[in-house]
Amino acid sequence: MKKILYFSIHQAEKLILKPDTQFMKTTLNLATSYCWMLLLLSSIMGISCKEKGVKNLKSDNSPPLSSGFVSLFNGNNLEGWEGDLNIWRVENGLLIGELDEDTDLNSNTFLIWKGGEPTNFDLKLEFRISSLGNSGINYRSDRVDSIPFALRGYQADIDGKNTYTGQNYEERKRTTLAYRGEKMAITTQVNPSLSGSLRSNIKHNAWQSRELLEDLGNSDTLQNKIHTEGWNTFRVVANGYSLQHYVNGILMSEVIDRDTINRKASGHLGLQVHVGPPMKVAYRNIQLKEL
Repeated sequence: MKKILYFSIHQAEKLILKPDTQFMKTTLNLATSYCWMLLLLSSIMGISCKEKGVKNLKSDNSPPLSSGFVSLFNGNNLEGWEGDLNIWRVENGLLIGELDEDTDLNSNTFLIWKGGEPTNFDLKLEFRISSLGNSGINYRSDRVDSIPFALRGYQADIDGKNTYTGQNYEERKRTTLAYRGEKMAITTQVNPSLSGSLRSNIKHNAWQSRELLEDLGNSDTLQNKIHTEGWNTFRVVANGYSLQHYVNGILMSEVIDRDTINRKASGHLGLQVHVGPPMKVAYRNIQLKEL
């Protein structure tokens, strides 16, 4: 467009058949002014379109934050997080954890958020995981000093086959607190004299002091609401000692933690890569709202 306008101005100058003719001079001035005006408008419109394009691109990649939420992941790098950089990276705006055949991983590892230790909060994100993947979202967790990037605490479970996705599993502690489809009340272990030994109250990888408060639905039926391919949403609402896990907007499990010895009121947030076969998990749109 600009080349055409510049050409028009050049052609207008050639219209001067008699330079001393006032009529031709006036015609030239008008034509030149008109062309320069079009050139200016073209430039303004070009800038406007470019700005609009940038806004649309940003909107597509970064949905607007819900009221009161803050973003924990900038989509460009791992700023604000720490973990094993042989496993975690940012690629195409996604936060990725990956194990390949050559990865030497001896214990579960986490990408840990460095922004604080939330107490009551609403956390939401999107995830996509490979069929053999095993991951999860840890919260109100303690760091394990003897193991790099390890956490101990509540976990919103995620796996590629969706066998466990949605349940509440407490990493390195009381193990399963609520399976998918359960609203459970958790109490202190049966024998208080054994309070120093968590293992004494765990059987079949589940905490034994549990009371079913409500049936949230058949586990297999709820599993069908979770995509085996593509993206799912996960939401964790921790308010007091009520811990709710939602997948794709559906309540999958809930824990009312009445165990005054072992429960946690606040702690670290982290994303897990589990020991096992080669896998890949991706996260995006990680948002937190403190309640």
